Amino acid sequence: MADEKILSYNDVVLRRSDLDILSGPKFLNDRIIEFYISFLSSGFPSQDILLVPPSISFWMANCPDPESLKDFVEPLKFPERKVVLFSVNNNMDVTMAEGGTHWSLLVYERSANAFVHHDSIAGFNNRHAKRLYKAVVGFMGFSSSTSNLQFIEYVDTPQQVNCYDCGLYVIAIAKLICHWHENGRSKSEAGLWFSELKEEVEPSLVSGMRTRF
Repeated sequence: MADEKILSYNDVVLRRSDLDILSGPKFLNDRIIEFYISFLSSGFPSQDILLVPPSISFWMANCPDPESLKDFVEPLKFPERKVVLFSVNNNMDVTMAEGGTHWSLLVYERSANAFVHHDSIAGFNNRHAKRLYKAVVGFMGFSSSTSNLQFIEYVDTPQQVNCYDCGLYVIAIAKLICHWHENGRSKSEAGLWFSELKEEVEPSLVSGMRTRF
């Protein structure tokens, strides 16, 4: 019964065991996050925004042969995107499926020339986010020197109040950033999405996403 298929959406299949995760205080797995990333991508079809599936983010961060990444990354068309969102997982073993103990979100925002890392346990995934950043930064298609490029560890990211909701914070923040960009605020506000983050992402609303999936 745990392997029973419940829902197929684009290329992602959710099984009964995945729904069991949503019903209880448990760490979100790769499939659930991949499902929500696919769902968000359908809701924000603009070519300006790219939500990278967690399996691809993981491979880019941990690929044993960086030279082979070029052909892998090229179809994602990073240089054409204004916002790119990557999920970060602290698993570093490419042979271990469903590994890791913590999720965070790395966001590239082209107009600000910045990578912003949102971690709901401050600093926990910093080195993993930087590992991913170093793997992808050369593929972003900068038209000028990267000397002004910033990596921002955003210390005011809302913090989880338990040991299992990190994946929910990733998808909640990703959704907020997509809305922020699609509503045109990226063209008029220098403060990025940070003010909305403080107002809209808080523990009770985040935990409630389990029942609203």
